[in-house]
Amino acid sequence: MPARLVLSLIALLASQPQLAAAQAAGAERVDLVRVDKSERRMELLAKGKVLRSYRIALGANPVGQKQREGDERTPEGRYVLNWRNPKSAAYKSIHISYPDDRDEAAARAMGVSPGGMVMIHGQINGFGWMSPLMQWFDWTNGCIAVNNAEMEEIWAMVENGTPIEIDP
Repeated sequence: MPARLVLSLIALLASQPQLAAAQAAGAERVDLVRVDKSERRMELLAKGKVLRSYRIALGANPVGQKQREGDERTPEGRYVLNWRNPKSAAYKSIHISYPDDRDEAAARAMGVSPGGMVMIHGQINGFGWMSPLMQWFDWTNGCIAVNNAEMEEIWAMVENGTPIEIDP
């Protein structure tokens, strides 16, 4: 058997448990992602029922509403998960629709940029092995971080257009 075929079969067989788990997890459609910043918890909900719960890491300055670019805060409020990047600097990422019109107006009144590119993502590429340590610290620039296996599950379960509520 050619080596290429053998490697392809091994890769296919190795991916089956992960694929099956992601498909089973996605059986119920997530209709809300809820984040509690003070508890460092993110939940995936369907019809009010919590399907999954994750320990999260936030921006390095997590207390309070994001006000400007570079403040290392995670925004608070209701947004939408509106697009995804499978090849981001971190292991996969899903974009949060910050800033909204209210955020833009508040930043404009202060004469600053509100920032943007706030994401839910896995660990920085190449450093996934550090997640058992990194998830105990707030280390992002304002994003919401989970470990890579959790990001894979979130990626499979959460569709673009899903609302996200981020509470203080």
